[in-house]
Amino acid sequence: MTEVLRPGDGFIFMKVGTHAQEPLGDIIARKRREIADAGYALWGYGGNTCHPFRVQPFAQDYVRRAGAIYLCMQPMTSRHFAAPVRAAEQSVDGIHWQEIPRAVNVVGSRFALAITDLEETDFVLPLDQTQVAVGAQVGRPGDEYLTGHVDKACLVLTEPHESTAGAGPVLDIGLVARLGEPYAVLLR
Repeated sequence: MTEVLRPGDGFIFMKVGTHAQEPLGDIIARKRREIADAGYALWGYGGNTCHPFRVQPFAQDYVRRAGAIYLCMQPMTSRHFAAPVRAAEQSVDGIHWQEIPRAVNVVGSRFALAITDLEETDFVLPLDQTQVAVGAQVGRPGDEYLTGHVDKACLVLTEPHESTAGAGPVLDIGLVARLGEPYAVLLR
């Protein structure tokens, strides 16, 4: 386990790969430039599993508890070849919109996480030591929730159980990003 996560910490998990016709390696390089130029980047995504209205209070709560919250990403082969349409505006509430700074480029997404750093890493995340932290599935073990097409979740790391520690599925985490305020936004 990495130094980033300790039992009791909340985090966001996401599978990542090619997105809007851009290979993951190019996305990583671009996001690092955006962080250097603007102080943050927007990591785009779709789907309602981690809707910004769920992510925002979840992130705020765990930042109060632990001082930080992280996005842990598992690189994978992806077939996301949608057109790379750049979002022009962001909103924390869906009512008030503001222009996305020119130095920040988010494409092909409905939502985005605000990240303040992005590091390549290599650690194993034991799914049987996680639980869903928001939504109708709160408390459900991560290894039961992250199946099929479910590729992202707000999770909490639990204490290892002697009887099952190391027996369940694991995720190979290759990227970790620290989230910053406002944590998650809607895009248009």
